[in-house]
Amino acid sequence: MRRPLQALLLLLSGLGLLHATLLTDHYLRYVKEGMYPFLVASGVLLLLLGGLEAWSVWRPEGTNAHETHEGDQEGEGSDHGHDHSTPPRVAWLLFLPALSLLFYAPPAIGAYTASREAPKAVAVTEQDGFDPLPTTSPLPMTLTDFTRRVQQDRDRAIDGRTVLMTGFVTPDTEGADGEGGWYLTRTIFSCCAADAQFVKVRVHGVAPPPADTWVTVTGTWHPAGTLGTGSAQAALDAETVEEVPRPTNGYTDALPLTGS
Repeated sequence: MRRPLQALLLLLSGLGLLHATLLTDHYLRYVKEGMYPFLVASGVLLLLLGGLEAWSVWRPEGTNAHETHEGDQEGEGSDHGHDHSTPPRVAWLLFLPALSLLFYAPPAIGAYTASREAPKAVAVTEQDGFDPLPTTSPLPMTLTDFTRRVQQDRDRAIDGRTVLMTGFVTPDTEGADGEGGWYLTRTIFSCCAADAQFVKVRVHGVAPPPADTWVTVTGTWHPAGTLGTGSAQAALDAETVEEVPRPTNGYTDALPLTGS
């Protein structure tokens, strides 16, 4: 790639990273929050490299006459017979991600991707024992904790308890059990969007809000399978569904955004 274009690409990439981190929170759509300082440092470094490259290209002619002369001498003695000054056309595609960070950030991973994943894409770690549940009602829980209680708690402490959980709406495209139900979903990053996994809780008894809507749901476990064993389904009989704002970092299985 020609040097002016290299400089431009470096500058655009640096500006895009800094825009996604310092001016917006778009970076949270692609990586975990802990990557923030590394992204800022990378953006600054790219700007510096781009600035140096631009300066070396457009600096006054007299400052690099000696270097040009030496380069000409080397070129005369070279017998490669190939012209490497023209970049491959595919190199222009490098500008697309740089421009997208500045002008159009790709949307967050949501219902479209989650609907194509298994309901239990996140492995639920085996747990030998469980602490007693607080007496709070409704009881705020993460989707992962609810799934563990339903499938592993032999004391069945979750039975009959009203719980409160937050996530986004994922339609059930396959129509499990012959119903047009939906899932309360959370996306979890281990590192970045490439390793995204999903934890879902099926919701019964309430019509689904629009896909990707963030909601807080209260309800009780929907009897399906044997509670406290792997046959139990992570599902709710919903009592209320309330729309809530999307959290700043939606890529964690966190406690509800609202509720007592």
